[in-house]
Amino acid sequence: MNTDQATPVCTDELLRERISKFTRAEELKEAGLYPYFRVIESDQDTEVMINGRKVLMFGSNSYLGLTNHPEIKERSMEAIRQYGCGCAGSRFLNGTLDIHLELEEKLADFVGKDAALVFSTGFQVNIGVIPALLSRHDYLILDELDHASIIEGSRLSLAKTLKYEHNNMASLERTLQLGEPNRIRLIVVDGVFSMDGDIANLPEIARLAEKYKATIMVDDAHGLGVIGQGGRGTASHFGLTHRTHLIMGTFSKSLASIGGFIASDFATIEYLKHHARSLMFSASISPAATASVVAALDIIKREPERIEQLWTNTHFALDELHRVGFDTGVSCTPIIPIYIRDDVKTFQLSKMLLDEGIFVNPVTSPAVAKEDALIRFSLMATHTREQIAMAIDKIYSVARKLDILPRS
Repeated sequence: MNTDQATPVCTDELLRERISKFTRAEELKEAGLYPYFRVIESDQDTEVMINGRKVLMFGSNSYLGLTNHPEIKERSMEAIRQYGCGCAGSRFLNGTLDIHLELEEKLADFVGKDAALVFSTGFQVNIGVIPALLSRHDYLILDELDHASIIEGSRLSLAKTLKYEHNNMASLERTLQLGEPNRIRLIVVDGVFSMDGDIANLPEIARLAEKYKATIMVDDAHGLGVIGQGGRGTASHFGLTHRTHLIMGTFSKSLASIGGFIASDFATIEYLKHHARSLMFSASISPAATASVVAALDIIKREPERIEQLWTNTHFALDELHRVGFDTGVSCTPIIPIYIRDDVKTFQLSKMLLDEGIFVNPVTSPAVAKEDALIRFSLMATHTREQIAMAIDKIYSVARKLDILPRS
């Protein structure tokens, strides 16, 4: 068939058809269960304002409770006064400030690497670093529960992507045995998994990486400020910093800002500065955000009791949730999944809890399998025991009403 003479298809109609098939959001809104883009009218703290009333926040990633710290806010405002509100260019060209370099030095020192490179978001780190390091002849090896940013990085990399079963080291070894020899094999793994709240088995990953001559990159978005010596993350937690080639982190969790970084040896960072397209072709992180992270790192080093309190809260919450009969899976961190195992009941529970003044995040299919639907209960160092107990009491009460837990 001569394609030049074929009847043209209106691509606008095709696009409209695709868009029209997405109805789930509207269905949830009509049912009064839509849980996304909820508008907060206050600062991020253990209590927030929603629709003019106070709500206890158990959906935040601010593990150390630093987003509202007065020193961080003041340092941020000082940076605006000195540098302005933006950098008007990419790091590669005119967007590198001296405070970017100061932050990179502090980050490298904090995680125990030679050098670090700051990106505008954590997502941009993974979609920039992974494609920069790999070609179509290489192998990218992922845990099946790795973060979406790692998945997007895999799609951009052109490398052959292989997945192993979550935290299953026998599955990882079988995966490492696949493919052609003498090719780059990069294992990219979450340090702390953002849904299940468990920790990667880094000691065994490191052993297998050395056996099969693979390289390790740890995404420590949820590990920094939470685990490891002084909050230095997963590699530090296991004493494996020297065997972890690349450490990635974000600023939007424990570090009270926005942005991300990659840390490694000098040569790798120099290579990434000239090959990571999401760095080279994106505007650089703002002065205010940069100064906020510098201040947050100073506070974390100066106030180790914040991490201690976070873990006190975590142990208390896990004990209380188990006592009343909730299934929290394999979580051993401040990210606590409460398994509901039903999409509709998960949405209902989230809505009813918000009505009761408790903010939690529902996680349903397709983000997880329907039988793994859950609410994510996230803790902060600044939560009080009374706030945690009140929240768990209300979760228990609403769960019984929905027959998620037995009524007797």
